[in-house]
Amino acid sequence: MISASSMSVLLVDDQTSIRSILRNTLVQIGFAQIAGVRNGVEALEHLKSNPVHLIISDFNMPDMDGLELLKAVRGNPHTAKTGFIMLTGQASKDLVQQAIAEGVNNFLAKPFTASSLKSRIEAVFGPICSA
Repeated sequence: MISASSMSVLLVDDQTSIRSILRNTLVQIGFAQIAGVRNGVEALEHLKSNPVHLIISDFNMPDMDGLELLKAVRGNPHTAKTGFIMLTGQASKDLVQQAIAEGVNNFLAKPFTASSLKSRIEAVFGPICSA
């Protein structure tokens, strides 16, 4: 079983409110190492000096969207194995299929609950504990 407190998470969403809700929900689950950025460009910059275990990214963002970020993460040997959950509002079937083809680990639909977020993370990493 993996400890949530030992895992680092990067939240990528252009909406401050969504990043805040995600952060608060992750804290409820037991995560402590949580960073947030506004888009894929900022995420890639962050990842250069701050490797993470998990990226939770929105699909639709300015400058670099979630699908472009996923491609860049999977294309870099230093981040290729990083867990990646795509946050979806109303993503088209085509976008979902592209994300699957690029190696996304899971999807999380908005709105989400602590339980749904935890289950998506556990589908990627196996059971997690809060301590």
